[in-house]
Amino acid sequence: MTNTLKISAEEWEIIRLKITRKYNTLSEEDLTYTPGEEEAFVQRLAKRIRRDAEYVRFTLAKELQDLHTNRL
Repeated sequence: MTNTLKISAEEWEIIRLKITRKYNTLSEEDLTYTPGEEEAFVQRLAKRIRRDAEYVRFTLAKELQDLHTNRL
């Protein structure tokens, strides 16, 4: 099941900080995101953190719902 994510550049800046705290081994290259290329980002991040793409989509969707909290 593929869920379509849409993340704006502004939302990404907040999500990026949260992901960096949770996965502090990710490089700048790992965290490079271009709006409109969400699926490529999901696949790259899934490979890097050794989780499946569905987990990454779920995590990102959850972060979009809780943008302004410290919750990871």
